[in-house]
Amino acid sequence: MAKPMTKTQLVAALAEEMGADKKTASTALEAITGIITKEVADGGAVTLPGVGKIYCRERPERMVRNPATGEQFKKEADKVVKMTIAKALKDSVNG
Repeated sequence: MAKPMTKTQLVAALAEEMGADKKTASTALEAITGIITKEVADGGAVTLPGVGKIYCRERPERMVRNPATGEQFKKEADKVVKMTIAKALKDSVNG
């Protein structure tokens, strides 16, 4: 498995693809990240065409077990961020 792309590498690739400098690409990446974070935190969803859909899902209160002690306890309801991968991306990886 290849190493994940770092933020620096992503900014450099984005700058090259945009034909802009790294500072502009970094600002664009920060803006996109901020928009996605705000929208998902407010309970919405963001669809990135060709990549997937990022959304927040609520998990109900449930019983969980501590694997070290075997003790069961009630875990409060919480929220988790999920991502559904777009079919186009799946097909490009598998095709």
